[in-house]
Amino acid sequence: MKISAKILADSYNQHTKIRLVTLEICQPRYIHAEFMTHRVFSRNASSSRAIPISKQIDLVESSPVMPIEWGQNKPGMQAGEPLSRSAQTEAEGAWIQALNDAVRHARKLKDLGVHKQLVNRLLEPFAFIKVIVSATEWKNFFDLRISPLAQPEIQRVAMCILDAMSNSAPVTRDPHVNPLHAPYLLPSEQVDLDLRTAMMVSAARCARVSYLNHDGLEPNIDKDLALAKRLLDDKHASCFEHQALANMSAQFVRNFRGWTQHRDILGL
Repeated sequence: MKISAKILADSYNQHTKIRLVTLEICQPRYIHAEFMTHRVFSRNASSSRAIPISKQIDLVESSPVMPIEWGQNKPGMQAGEPLSRSAQTEAEGAWIQALNDAVRHARKLKDLGVHKQLVNRLLEPFAFIKVIVSATEWKNFFDLRISPLAQPEIQRVAMCILDAMSNSAPVTRDPHVNPLHAPYLLPSEQVDLDLRTAMMVSAARCARVSYLNHDGLEPNIDKDLALAKRLLDDKHASCFEHQALANMSAQFVRNFRGWTQHRDILGL
């Protein structure tokens, strides 16, 4: 795993001229709190409470998060000049040793029968997290996070998102003809499913990022609809924010402009 961003759905409301983009990003877990400060984003993310301990250990051992830069400590939020080459080598070794210690303690707690919602917390500083994010408003995020004042890791995330969006051609949506924005739907499903079913299927597939078992699954609409119903019954509503219908207004509907969120349609 590495810092990355890929487009899941990219739609342009031809009436309001507002673009809605959904991406799947991979970023270090330790900067996720900074990403969460952007309130115009709708998000779902892989969860330390949901991923099996052995799977999380395998992930951090095979693909651990390593800092992009080793800057010198100084007052303020930005690091100073890079450490010397020898000091950087020692710092990398100390980081890996901390990872090995965390894994050792995680295995001990696992053997004692402690639940993953606690054990996996020890591994978070060394773990990547997958996040599905949807938004119509991106300028403030790019202004803050591509800035040289931003932490290098979230700066890299922002640049990956900007690059993905710059190289994507949005699908034009007409509020009266083809209004649907729905991540993870196959092209045939976009045509064959009615709007309600399509949005429910998309919501279920977005929810699966929480436990990292989305990739490689064969599409199964019945299972998706069953999962979406369970999510509704349990009031897990965030996965219903990524689907939307193009509307006729440039005003905000919740955190989107020009688009009516599935969650709003459901009254959640």
